[in-house]
Amino acid sequence: MREHLAVLRALGADAHPVRRLEELSAVEGLVLPGGESSVIDKLARAFGLFDPIRAAIADGMPMYGTCAGLILLADRIDGAITGQRTFGGIDARVARNAFGSQTASFETDLDVPALGEPPVHAAFIRAPAVVEWGPDAVPLASLSDGRVVAIEQGALLGTAFHPESTGETRFHDRFLSRVHSRRGISAPAL
Repeated sequence: MREHLAVLRALGADAHPVRRLEELSAVEGLVLPGGESSVIDKLARAFGLFDPIRAAIADGMPMYGTCAGLILLADRIDGAITGQRTFGGIDARVARNAFGSQTASFETDLDVPALGEPPVHAAFIRAPAVVEWGPDAVPLASLSDGRVVAIEQGALLGTAFHPESTGETRFHDRFLSRVHSRRGISAPAL
């Protein structure tokens, strides 16, 4: 979470953590960080945030999910634990731990045409992969084997990797552009 806050603040956003309902109602966009998707799901329900986050998605609030956050934004999960739910919003099926365990973590460069040059340096840590998507979801990046690792739909953006840990800011900037657009203002020059 700290890394996301640092990137967002460096891009000029007034960013702060959201852990309670009153904090959610005070933000105009939400980043769902990496971690363990099943634990985030349980905590969101325990703290009364699950349904309000789903409602915010339905209302068009921009959200960006990295790794576990991507899983939480997908409508369907392969490898979910019993009872695990997602917030949904991206018409996609995501496979948890698609690349194996923590020891199978890796880094690579990805071409992301929507972001232009240079390639995105991406760190994958127990990462998911998008294995299926509907007509409204748009894949943004794939690995050389064809597995989709970045996707967007409307105000929602998801990456299977952690740009916040490699110094990459363009996905966060894309997310902030959606927040500014929803507010009806131009994004600040960065």
